[in-house]
Amino acid sequence: MSVSPSWSALAGVVVLGATLTACGQGEALGTIDTRNAKKELVETISNPRVDGCHRFRAGVTHVANYTVNDLVLYPTADCTEPPGGQSTYLGTQLADTVAPSQGTWRSFTIVH
Repeated sequence: MSVSPSWSALAGVVVLGATLTACGQGEALGTIDTRNAKKELVETISNPRVDGCHRFRAGVTHVANYTVNDLVLYPTADCTEPPGGQSTYLGTQLADTVAPSQGTWRSFTIVH
């Protein structure tokens, strides 16, 4: 039994709709890989929610953003900028490594 072109198109629309619905429900589709100063994998975060502050399990020195959203990285655990410190903007599909003198990143928010 062959599938007609109209059924194939309908199936494509359903898949696209499901994907867009997932985005609309507040998830940054993709993964975030984090590493420590020894370049060891600390954690991989999959499809994080776009709202709120997210903490890393440990301080990290390298973040690779493989999500569909940009990130803001913070040196504090509560997504705030300490006096004299600064956050780091990390675009989608990019990676960044903190300078050794700057310490580690401890949290992030998702730009949406």
